[in-house]
Amino acid sequence: MQKADRAHPSAQQKQTCDKYQLPLHPPEEMIAIALDALPHSPIYGTRIVLAENGTICWFIHCGDYSAESGFYQALHTSHLEEMLPEVIPYLFLPEGTKFIIDRAGYEDVWQDEA
Repeated sequence: MQKADRAHPSAQQKQTCDKYQLPLHPPEEMIAIALDALPHSPIYGTRIVLAENGTICWFIHCGDYSAESGFYQALHTSHLEEMLPEVIPYLFLPEGTKFIIDRAGYEDVWQDEA
């Protein structure tokens, strides 16, 4: 996603937010992604409330989660088109949203109650 794409949702991103009756919220320039886990499935995404002076609120991993230091790496959203295009429709979901998808079409999206 280029900078202009982050300001204006695609039709698919708008459709995803509409489907779950959630407001559109543009993503930040950077995300946290578990690069070593990319070949695994399913794909998990969590959008937290952006911390004051923070730059990342999306955390994405595939397969099993690890609490180990270095599990997530910072990545520009523009790299998702080639690395993990499946998550692009979900990037405009608001803070407090989580999703699980797989490459066979499974999808679950919900708001965190916390």
